[in-house]
Amino acid sequence: MATLSLGLAAGSGAESLRTASLRRATTSASLPQYHLRMHHLHTGEDIDIVYRVGDTYIPAALDQLNYFLRDHRTQDVSSYDPKEFDVLHAIMTRLGRPNGIIDIICGYRTPESNSFLRNLGPDTGVAEHSQHMLAKAIDIRVPGVSTRALRNAALALHAGGVGFYPVSQFVHVDVGPVRTWSFR
Repeated sequence: MATLSLGLAAGSGAESLRTASLRRATTSASLPQYHLRMHHLHTGEDIDIVYRVGDTYIPAALDQLNYFLRDHRTQDVSSYDPKEFDVLHAIMTRLGRPNGIIDIICGYRTPESNSFLRNLGPDTGVAEHSQHMLAKAIDIRVPGVSTRALRNAALALHAGGVGFYPVSQFVHVDVGPVRTWSFR
């Protein structure tokens, strides 16, 4: 009888583990996944990643995104505010392209890179206290989407700064204070 009792206990324990695993898998499967596909125009690198499931950011995915968005001049990596990735995801969803590719013009910039770009002249549009240096800004394009439509999608979110650069054909999106501007 002890054996039967142990067998039942072991069976019950195993059954509980299977049930718990199935419950976790079912719960994870029902949670929304936040996915980004990007191409970096300066490094030629691509990333296709799920960075968040439900309300939980995936640390390894955030590390990969931080590296992908590193300062391509110095190779320095910073820690992005994950809300910036949520903004990108929301823009792509708003555009009806949740699996579309985002072209990255600029991600993180060290203060030295920012200064270098500012010193190229007044036509650069580089801010002295840029959100890029805080890892809170990204300059983007979306192939097949006009710069104006991209800007409008970003503006509709009211999630931070949106800069419109129609001549250079990109949009700046950041998670700093809500504000807008156009450059040339």
